[in-house]
Amino acid sequence: MAAISMFDQIAKNRRNTVILIGVMSLIFVAIGYATGFIFFRNPYAGLVIGGVIAVVMGLFSYFRGDSLILTVSGAKQIQKKDHPQLFNVVEELSIAGGVPLPKIYIMQDEALNAFATGRDPENASVAITTGLLAKLNRDELQGVMAHELAHVMNRDIMYSMMVGVMAGAIVMLADFALRYMFWFGGGSRGSSDNNNNNQIMMIVGLVVTILAPILATMVQLAVSRQREYLADATAVKLTRNPDGIASALEKLSKDTTQDMRAANRATQHLYIVNPFKKERVKSLKKKAKSTWSTHPALDDRISRIRSLG
Repeated sequence: MAAISMFDQIAKNRRNTVILIGVMSLIFVAIGYATGFIFFRNPYAGLVIGGVIAVVMGLFSYFRGDSLILTVSGAKQIQKKDHPQLFNVVEELSIAGGVPLPKIYIMQDEALNAFATGRDPENASVAITTGLLAKLNRDELQGVMAHELAHVMNRDIMYSMMVGVMAGAIVMLADFALRYMFWFGGGSRGSSDNNNNNQIMMIVGLVVTILAPILATMVQLAVSRQREYLADATAVKLTRNPDGIASALEKLSKDTTQDMRAANRATQHLYIVNPFKKERVKSLKKKAKSTWSTHPALDDRISRIRSLG
């Protein structure tokens, strides 16, 4: 791969994210219209219902999501005396990035992984497993923590939350609509149901409710992959040392430890690499980005990092 500017890659990843969020918004509008027609013969009613669901889910994720994730992951907050090197690395990166020092957590797990969470730089946390801490030298540790701090600086948690909320609302609306159509035949309302236009709209609505959750999931995963590329490039920008993050990812690609005990499908996109070994190995064997993967293939990420000029 030819050398490219890290600034060009950062700009490209941000542009791709905006495009994908635009696609997700269109899917959300389509499922709202379809649901509104199926239930009320009023497409705008579905948008209102979808908006209410999204707001409720969004408020919970915004104010309570980070603490819930840290609790579920078994992460314990540490102070400088507990691990001076880790603290110093994060302090240096925070100064370089011009952001407040995040809370630092350690997870007692042999698996090699790390993640960041928090709705903004002022309410951010970074966490790393004891297994990964034991395997990395200082440059590699700096690269990993720069990647996690990059997620904070780029507000990736907010993007992931926004896309996740829209995807969740789309799935809920589609589920409600399909159940309603199955049990009540689309909610017949007198003679108007005999109208050909209504029948066509019902068919279109059925197609949308089936396809929308699938497309929403694909877009959500694509956004997750783009933000991983962006965090890698931003980590290089922070450290001015592509070898650190690239070497760390190479070690992660060779990790043979078990899956992370605390990881689950809802949190797997947060980690620096997929916490499920089987899926990580499958991605490596394919040597290509998978449509259904939360993370780009590690060899692809390493290649892009090495190519940065």
